[in-house]
Amino acid sequence: MAGITTYTLFIVCIVSTGVITHTQAGSKSCEARMFSEDSVVCECNATHCDSVGKVTLPAVGQFVTFLTSEAGSRLHQEQGQVQRNSTGAAVRITLVPQQKYQHVQGFGGAMTDAAAINILSLSTGAQDQLLRQYFSPEGIEYNTVRVPMASCDFSTRLYTYADTPGDYSLLNFTLAKEDTHMKIPLLQQAQALSPRPLSLLASAWSSPAWMKTNGELMGKGSLKGKPGGKEYKAWAQYYIRFLEEYEKHNISFWALSTGNEPTSGELTNYSFQALGFTPEQQRDWLALDLGPALHSSPYAKTRVIILDDQRLLLPHWAKVVLSDIHAARYVHGIGVHWYWDRYAPADITLGTTHDLYPEYFLFGTEACSGWSSLDRGVRLGSWRRAEDYAHDIIEDLNNHVTGWMDWNLALDLGGGPNWAKNFVDSSIIVDSSRDVFYKQPTFYSMAHFSKFLWEGSQRVGVSVSKHSALETTAFIRPDGSAVLIVLNRSDVEVPFEVWDQTVGFLPSSAPPHSLLTLLWKRS
Repeated sequence: MAGITTYTLFIVCIVSTGVITHTQAGSKSCEARMFSEDSVVCECNATHCDSVGKVTLPAVGQFVTFLTSEAGSRLHQEQGQVQRNSTGAAVRITLVPQQKYQHVQGFGGAMTDAAAINILSLSTGAQDQLLRQYFSPEGIEYNTVRVPMASCDFSTRLYTYADTPGDYSLLNFTLAKEDTHMKIPLLQQAQALSPRPLSLLASAWSSPAWMKTNGELMGKGSLKGKPGGKEYKAWAQYYIRFLEEYEKHNISFWALSTGNEPTSGELTNYSFQALGFTPEQQRDWLALDLGPALHSSPYAKTRVIILDDQRLLLPHWAKVVLSDIHAARYVHGIGVHWYWDRYAPADITLGTTHDLYPEYFLFGTEACSGWSSLDRGVRLGSWRRAEDYAHDIIEDLNNHVTGWMDWNLALDLGGGPNWAKNFVDSSIIVDSSRDVFYKQPTFYSMAHFSKFLWEGSQRVGVSVSKHSALETTAFIRPDGSAVLIVLNRSDVEVPFEVWDQTVGFLPSSAPPHSLLTLLWKRS
């Protein structure tokens, strides 16, 4: 890591309209470090970390903006004056509040074994700092966490909670030390920092090997027998036992998925934990086993999310499962991963699925950068990856998705640990040798949504006066205030104005390669 430069950011933006004034964002500035990428990371330790702080809405007639950019701004806050008359900007974004769409569930990341190992590798003070960055009112206010049920590739070993062969009654079901000593204590800390209950999502990668056709946790394999059979029933009860054991630690789950990436378990020689399901098998397992087991348990109100796999499987997967009334009655939502999104247009996957089944919510359950063999692993300060996140989130939100979850909450400098060597990037990278962590540009991409789009916010329409490089999405929050998020992936600055008929014109400008959130009271 030789040749790293370090400096503190104090950025003042001058806007030609003259209606923007500089204000210092939060109580602490970014300790910026430039590695070999196109932007900076913000370094944090036990005593220092930049924070946007608690956001106060300005009075009616004013608005506040938060800017993150390739040039180095990180949630840079400014306040502006609403104008009575148009500024004459070529691009006008009109809020259309009478067009109402989905409500937000939330944003977050995953507490994998690897994430927990990395967080716990820091000193107590730095651990607390990291969790505050994600979950506290001074941080970016994550409200959802995905929790793997037993091991996944981001573990240091292969295990399930019921590895005793033939234990169909699950008499030997036991949480692992990774749960009791790592994930559960950290989830309890995160919940203590959050002013609202966290919505936890449980996802399993594989059933115990003895239940499977291939006798292994990894590779091509599905449950033995058929839905309704003893393996399928034992696998359904495994979910109930998981919820029971976590409840003993005062941790409850908002939702569970029917299993991580069921199509992976259909691939020969798949390199880490997977459990194969066809949509027909998932449908029948839901109808005959998992649905009835949940319904007759104390966890009948736990949401069930199907698919938990690539959106290019839609709408077919949803049609197979949800056209069967016996399965559909137990389902609440559809989970999608982002990995093949560029090959699966949002409108014909997400949009079509919503049109067919509007009563089931869509939710982004996993995403990370650095997964492709062409662009593998950690890139400290990559702005392109930040833009990829923001673009995908905006596209998903504009196609009825109710929330979006990052993958590992924290990884090490090598993008692990990962027993299968499937190293990827993370929004926080930990360097335990220095007792520091780096907040990547993607951390701030997430912040522009998680910090401002409260649970219950409703997406509303926008119309744009002319085509431009800007990508936008708009919401009305439960308190009636408005949020507009603007992404500019181009090389040029784009001046624009926002027209909200209840207040007037909001003059602004999106610098090249930037993400901007505007926030204002409407009455």
